[in-house]
Amino acid sequence: MKETTNNPEIRQFIRENASLFWYTPEEKKEEISLELLVETILNYGDLTSVKKLFDLLGLDTVADIFYRQTSGKRTNYFPQVAHYFDEYFKRHAHRNTHRQPDRITPSY
Repeated sequence: MKETTNNPEIRQFIRENASLFWYTPEEKKEEISLELLVETILNYGDLTSVKKLFDLLGLDTVADIFYRQTSGKRTNYFPQVAHYFDEYFKRHAHRNTHRQPDRITPSY
């Protein structure tokens, strides 16, 4: 797990969805990486939590994280989830597909 310091809104969002991070020790939940947050919410979250994730991080940031995670041979996304969000981000995210960011910076 990457060391990160999440802002208060993200910490609250993690608390609201704490049951999705059942495998993470309670004292470490609020410090999970943005990558783990995006993967878990897209795979297991409901429509409300996905929308809030987009609001908190920005659609383009979530898309960048998603595409970085799915660009290799292995992925932790369910096939249906990966396909859905690939199509969704192609249509709705405004991102530069010719350059992958070196570092993901949330747009909050």
